[in-house]
Amino acid sequence: MAGLLWLSFSLTATARGVTPYLPLNLAPDIERQIERVLVLGGKPVIRRPIAAALVLDALPAACKRDPVLCEHVRRYLHGYMDSSGVTSLRPKAAIATGASSAVLPNQRGQSVDSAWQLSASAYWQPSDFALVNLGVAGHNDSATATGSFLSFGFEFAQADIGFRDHWLSPLSDSSALIGTEAPTPLSATLSNYTPITGLGLGYEVFFAELSRQEGIRYLDSTTSGRPRLGGIQLSMEPVQGYAIAVNRLVQYGGGARNGGLISQYFNEMFQLGNRNDVGVAAEETNRVASLSSSLTFPGRVPFAARIEYAGEDNAYEGPYRLGATNLSLGLDFPSLRNAFDLTVEVSEWQNVWYVHHLYPKGLTNRDRVLGHWFGDNRRFGEAIGGRSFMVRAARRLRSGAYLQATYRNLAFDPDWVRFDQTPVSYRQMQMLGLTYSTSWQERPVDAELTVGRDVFGESFARLGLAFDFVQATRAGGYSALSADGDSTTEVFVDVGAQRSQVREIMLDLGPNESTDPAEAYHAAVGARRAVARRHDVGVRLEVDRIEGRSLLSVRAVDYRYRFHRKAAIGAFFGAARYDLGPAAYGYYMGAGLQYLDVLPGWDLGLDFRLHEKLTRDKVLATDPPLTLQLPRRALDITGASLYLSRKW
Repeated sequence: MAGLLWLSFSLTATARGVTPYLPLNLAPDIERQIERVLVLGGKPVIRRPIAAALVLDALPAACKRDPVLCEHVRRYLHGYMDSSGVTSLRPKAAIATGASSAVLPNQRGQSVDSAWQLSASAYWQPSDFALVNLGVAGHNDSATATGSFLSFGFEFAQADIGFRDHWLSPLSDSSALIGTEAPTPLSATLSNYTPITGLGLGYEVFFAELSRQEGIRYLDSTTSGRPRLGGIQLSMEPVQGYAIAVNRLVQYGGGARNGGLISQYFNEMFQLGNRNDVGVAAEETNRVASLSSSLTFPGRVPFAARIEYAGEDNAYEGPYRLGATNLSLGLDFPSLRNAFDLTVEVSEWQNVWYVHHLYPKGLTNRDRVLGHWFGDNRRFGEAIGGRSFMVRAARRLRSGAYLQATYRNLAFDPDWVRFDQTPVSYRQMQMLGLTYSTSWQERPVDAELTVGRDVFGESFARLGLAFDFVQATRAGGYSALSADGDSTTEVFVDVGAQRSQVREIMLDLGPNESTDPAEAYHAAVGARRAVARRHDVGVRLEVDRIEGRSLLSVRAVDYRYRFHRKAAIGAFFGAARYDLGPAAYGYYMGAGLQYLDVLPGWDLGLDFRLHEKLTRDKVLATDPPLTLQLPRRALDITGASLYLSRKW
């Protein structure tokens, strides 16, 4: 015990103190500059809010490639480096037309017809190891003390108590578990901002209390109260620029369901199983989980690839197979021809997201979902799947002003409604936002126009103007990127053939059914970079045709070891989507061999693949009968691919 106390004292004595966090939903200009610094600096984002210390650590590498950008970000961060200060006071006024009351994505519950918005933040740091943060975020529909919390500790264990945001996803617009779609709940958090050991270990653990819910199911009756929320992220950055994480949220308690504050928290957080396909009587908690990865490629055209595979409950067998799933993919290009940038994110989810039989309002706070914004753009509590798309393109003008356009598209799929239930009728939601960011007397000014149509067919238009009275800035700028970036990045395209077999798991309905092996095309696109003399990591999206249906597979972990100048072996893991009417999702894994440079610029590859337990609910009349043992369709797909890979 004495040794542990001495070690703790030694770490505290030599470690950096607490760090402030950069607010979520910053003005578009500075938010984009910070994202660009992190990609150029090889710092993958795996959760938010982003620690100011992380941006500082990324600056040396980023400054070598873009000194003008570096100057502007340093100027912004200077506001957080004194013993006290007011960092933001940003009111926003808006006028809106149209009959829609749709919720704006990731704006803490704000609707399109809201006439005003206000965010403000300040801090006082009495010592290196203590920090008092003050903040507020409000609009017509709601107001919270977002950004008001007490921080104490050091770089390996910082505690935050108060209204601190949580965003457990690498993506910037599509967080499945928790983000800023709902108002910020009161929470207590413990996390680190400096990676631990050579593996780059990171963590965030928090406890929160949500708004009151009526009709919470309890035994054979109901109760009312404030559900509790536990969250955890465990991450690893084994090589610079590549991070992976597992994330989990647990909604429990509320009213008569409440137990001991600490004992119940640990019991719920570390219980793995939550199968909802063995009867609801056996389920006592609402759990969601995700696997995510973020990989930066700071080459001549720098970009980041981000993946999140999430699930509501789990299904089939074993505690690690996700049930109703949500797959989100993102590509971020912070510098295209220096003056341009581009971000693309796409999500697809199965039914029952943010819907739960124990909690009538599900994973919500103040009647807004905690995670992806699609949950607030439907009839409340509707168990329906769908997909969303977001593209954000911008240009830095010669004047230094920043012009950004964001387009979002949301479509629900009525096939996710069971054949014996009333079909749901939705329109396709479309939303286009244009933002012009500049400065006046060294203060940020943002003008914004948003137009669109919601899922109920109602149109809207909104014109807003924001001004920050505190944050000193100038119209930004970028310098031409130097060519001394990462030269080991490879972009490649695979073309070939595959042979696969499908096995559907029937359980009590009889023997499992397997198709005859069949051949079809195989194609893929991906990127990789060297992280050591013989080691490469990357990402890859693959397309196959199996039994006349499309199969898309994404490699969140794509590792290659070059044991000879002409030969390499690899292993991979990720998620897959099989077009089974409404799509079935599951894990994807395998290993392969490569003969390098069989022709100049061409590699020859052979991969052995397993798509395990691709599942979805039985929602079609043509699906096998519903049973207690397996109310979901479940398939395994095994196969091999032989392909040529063209690399650049």
